[in-house]
Amino acid sequence: MRKFLYLYAQFEIFAICGVLIGGFWVQFGSSEYPCPLCIVQRMAMILCALGPALIVMHGLRSRDIEFATILTGYGMSILGAVVGLAASSRQVLLHILPGEEGYGSPIMGLHLYTWALIVFVFVLLFSGSRLLLFHSITPQPTKNRWTGRAVIVLFGIVITANIVSVFFEAGLHAFLPDNPTSYRLIDGP
Repeated sequence: MRKFLYLYAQFEIFAICGVLIGGFWVQFGSSEYPCPLCIVQRMAMILCALGPALIVMHGLRSRDIEFATILTGYGMSILGAVVGLAASSRQVLLHILPGEEGYGSPIMGLHLYTWALIVFVFVLLFSGSRLLLFHSITPQPTKNRWTGRAVIVLFGIVITANIVSVFFEAGLHAFLPDNPTSYRLIDGP
């Protein structure tokens, strides 16, 4: 476990990037526009991955990762997961009535906001377990650092894609509609 801290952080970033890329697949493949709560959930997932990104970037700069960096990183993940849990729980509760179809198409029987709630629970459990086992961690990043760089680059691309997507969806307006039907920057108000 001691030598895998660096790899755990990389795995968490990669997994969250995979979830966000899956959201893009639904957005562009199925032409389903994310609602404001979906955008908040995406931002919370980015915050969940920022903590491990801090750990990975610190590991890229120096041989030893400081304990304060580990605490800060997983604290950021927990904070992002709590924000995401609040947003996804709110959206689940909006569509929980019998006969309610929900927002968007279900994937494997569950809507994306329900999957997001599950992801946030896993992030809480994963980050919490890292902090619970904190006393036994001797941080030693692996010698092979190209994977850390690759994961950080992937994360940067996913963040940039989210910014561009929200800009196209909102256009020059301050607020998104509750049920967006087009990209306001291209199609107008």
